[in-house]
Amino acid sequence: MDQELYARSLALHEMLKGKIGIKTKLDINTAEELALVYSPGVAEPCRRIAANPDDVWRYTMKGNSVAIVTDGSAVLGLGNIGPAAALPVMEGKAMLFKRFAGINAFPICLDTQDTQEIIDTVRRIAPVFGGINLEDISAPRSFVIEEALQDLGIPVFHDDQHGTAIVVLAALMNAAKVTGRDFSELKVVVNGAGAAGVAIARLLRCQDQNVEVCKPVRELLVCDSKGIISPDRDDLNEPKRKLLAFTNRRNKSGTLYDALVDANVFIGVSTGGLLTADHIRTMEKDCIVLAIANPIPEIMPAEALAGGAAVVGTGRSDLPNQVNNVLGFPGIFRGALNARARSITPDMKMAAAQAIASCVDDLRRDRIIPSSLDEVVAFKVAKAVEKVAREAR
Repeated sequence: MDQELYARSLALHEMLKGKIGIKTKLDINTAEELALVYSPGVAEPCRRIAANPDDVWRYTMKGNSVAIVTDGSAVLGLGNIGPAAALPVMEGKAMLFKRFAGINAFPICLDTQDTQEIIDTVRRIAPVFGGINLEDISAPRSFVIEEALQDLGIPVFHDDQHGTAIVVLAALMNAAKVTGRDFSELKVVVNGAGAAGVAIARLLRCQDQNVEVCKPVRELLVCDSKGIISPDRDDLNEPKRKLLAFTNRRNKSGTLYDALVDANVFIGVSTGGLLTADHIRTMEKDCIVLAIANPIPEIMPAEALAGGAAVVGTGRSDLPNQVNNVLGFPGIFRGALNARARSITPDMKMAAAQAIASCVDDLRRDRIIPSSLDEVVAFKVAKAVEKVAREAR
């Protein structure tokens, strides 16, 4: 099945030679039209913007444009493949921005993996764009890059971190309802301590969140390839050490499989094929499994269900409960652009998660998250994000 899909996709990409293009908003058929859009008429909006830089939002494409910036160092399921090989993914992302939120997004694939060079380059191109979507940049550099760019005056959002965390939170909110659990009583294991895993952990434990709109889960363990992130490890980088401030309250150590014992939620943002039905059997009865690794999940749904899971989600479109970032980023940026937001705040992220969760009105075990093709989702997310952004001014 996958091999046939890959072959068809390759043929399609070869035929299209790029999935996006530029379309003008006005046909230029007369000398007058040329004079209006270019010389000499274009001098007037230029003069207005020079006198009042804020007018760039009024007279140019900035207010509806997002840069998708990558260095190709952490492409989902493919790893460090570099900027050229990452371009098909960025083109696809641009298509989704346009399809679901009407936003013009441009792939910017940088031929450097130097943190400071990326920061400097984004600063230099920022005047053109109303937002920056950082994509497929490896941790911990992604944390440093995103943090360094928060003073640009436009939203800078690393989708692999926050987009994933927002959609996971929405899915988990609904999965808790389906299994009859109070969200604040969940005992969660997150496997994967990269960009997505850290962001998920922060969101589930309400770090930086308004406590009035966020309930932290009861217990949270984060694991990497060497096991549980615990105080007795001396091999942790700075982002992993910071996790200890709000995870692993009982100072548990051991492997991923030790962490799973009696947990009622597994969230995988790591590598495929890690778990079996026997591992799921060590978890609490009717547990929740969100195995999001692509293209191969940490455990396939049939195997997880055989082990006693009540709800299973993956990142795949050919399986039920697809946890996909497309449910988040188009609406998040649409709402942020509409509100002229200067950043994506924690409260905006929470509003997005709640909006996504609310799009499912017939909750059941195989429907805890809306379809990735549901056009209503981006509209609801945008409305919720814009409202929070405007209220925060």
